[in-house]
Amino acid sequence: MNKKMREIRAQIEEKNEEAIKFYDAKELAKAESVLAEIEDLEREYKIAEKLFKTEKEVVDDNVVAQVKVNDKVKNFAKAIRSVRNSMSEGTSTEGGYTVPEDVSTDIERLREAKFNLAQLVSVETVSTMSGKRTYKKRSSQTGFSKVGEGSTIGSKNTPQFDRISYEIGKYAGILPVTNELLEDSDANIYSLLTEWIADESRVTRNKLIIEAIMTKAKAELTGLDDIKRALNVTLGQAFKSTSKIVTNDDGLQYLDTLKDSEGNYLLQSNPSDPMNLVLAAGATVVPIRVVPNADLASENVYTASTDQTVKAGKTYYTRSGSEGSYVYTVVAEPTGNPSTSSYYEVTASQIPVIIGDLKEGIKLFDRKKVNILASNVAAAGELNAFEEDLTLYRAVEREDVQVRDADAFVNGYIEISNVASV
Repeated sequence: MNKKMREIRAQIEEKNEEAIKFYDAKELAKAESVLAEIEDLEREYKIAEKLFKTEKEVVDDNVVAQVKVNDKVKNFAKAIRSVRNSMSEGTSTEGGYTVPEDVSTDIERLREAKFNLAQLVSVETVSTMSGKRTYKKRSSQTGFSKVGEGSTIGSKNTPQFDRISYEIGKYAGILPVTNELLEDSDANIYSLLTEWIADESRVTRNKLIIEAIMTKAKAELTGLDDIKRALNVTLGQAFKSTSKIVTNDDGLQYLDTLKDSEGNYLLQSNPSDPMNLVLAAGATVVPIRVVPNADLASENVYTASTDQTVKAGKTYYTRSGSEGSYVYTVVAEPTGNPSTSSYYEVTASQIPVIIGDLKEGIKLFDRKKVNILASNVAAAGELNAFEEDLTLYRAVEREDVQVRDADAFVNGYIEISNVASV
């Protein structure tokens, strides 16, 4: 019984006593009036009772759900602590354990919280370390030839097939955790490990997908007309209807400034999905997906400096390595004649504008396993768990990314002059 129900019950008891007094005084009309009030209060009480029971059921369900979540967190933290303790006692060979399935699910959820390029490509869960997939090649068909009566029928080309192979690679990292933290709340342990693993996993996959895309030769796009040509001609009707433009923050800025002949901006919100953008130019309407610069960076364009003397406010670079793999290093204190000192400057930026259907073009093979090994005595690089009173957690996941159909996308870029280094 809640407060409201108790108040109503008290009113009913008062009215009962009042009705009895009117009845004893032979004031029957007044007694009947009070009885009518009591009936109204009884109905109100029943309604309050039903609402209370419903509210109690919801609260009970929430408590049960919260208990389940808390149990999961506590069990995870307990497993971590028990692993650490067993290692201290020397009863565990490596102190390793596989992340429980519920924790793995949370890692998946957190990985999706930031921009994950895996959502734009095709993903296949595999259970073997390597394998092959067979696909029918795209080819032009000429149709049957006209044949006269009794003439020989010529042969035609049969369907051709191609294969892509995958080989699962291992990707890992080490997270040092102070033993003080492990003695802290369960939520801290759980949150720290799941968030770190999830974000490292997301960044790893993004890098693998970008590397696969970059295996295709770059195509310079000089403006809107080149973008439309890539969609209409290069990709053609096979992919145009399912194509997207994938770019970064710099690319969004570029596309967001495009206007038609009447001065109207071409970048618009998708009417059916206002959170996403579309580029609408004449008959061309294509969705835009914007990846943060941190995940899909623009590339600096370096050219030899023509300055005769060092200019204040400018950044100069020296170059090392060979063509295709040059490394540019900032000159801390430039002096002399930059043009004869082999100095370079950033004169432009190449903004990635990837156009096409990446679900057809790129495939991620996922072993779907995330493992953690823990040790409080291991040494890794400059870290020494024993000396520094740490526990080192090594997270490992396995996957591979391959180009499935290079014709399904254009690895384009737009070069913008005088863009600051990104």
